[in-house]
Amino acid sequence: MKIRKGDHVRVLTGKYRGKEGEVLSVDPKKKQVTVEGVHIAKRHQKPTRALQQGGIIDKIMPIDASNVALLDSDGKPTRVGYRVDADGTKVRVARANGGEL
Repeated sequence: MKIRKGDHVRVLTGKYRGKEGEVLSVDPKKKQVTVEGVHIAKRHQKPTRALQQGGIIDKIMPIDASNVALLDSDGKPTRVGYRVDADGTKVRVARANGGEL
C-alpha cells in the first residue's frame, strides 16, 4: 500500500469528494484508510469506567484506499512511484512531477 499514516490526501469519490485531510491510520489487509474529518458517523456509546459519559458520539470511519489520492508538494493529487537512490535507499516519488514525497 502506497499511502502511509501522516500523508495528506484528497478524497476522489463519494459523499466526501474534494475534501482533504491527514491519514490517521492505515489497514493494509482491508485496503482502508482513516482520514481526519472525512466519513464521520454517529455511534451510540454506553457509559464505561474509562468513559463515564455515554450517549451519541462522532466516530471517524475508514474509507477504501482507492478513493483517495496522495497530494504532492504543489497540493495536486498524484500517483506514487518508487526510486532507489545511489546509496540504496528506496524513496517515494510523485508521478506527476517526479518530486520526493
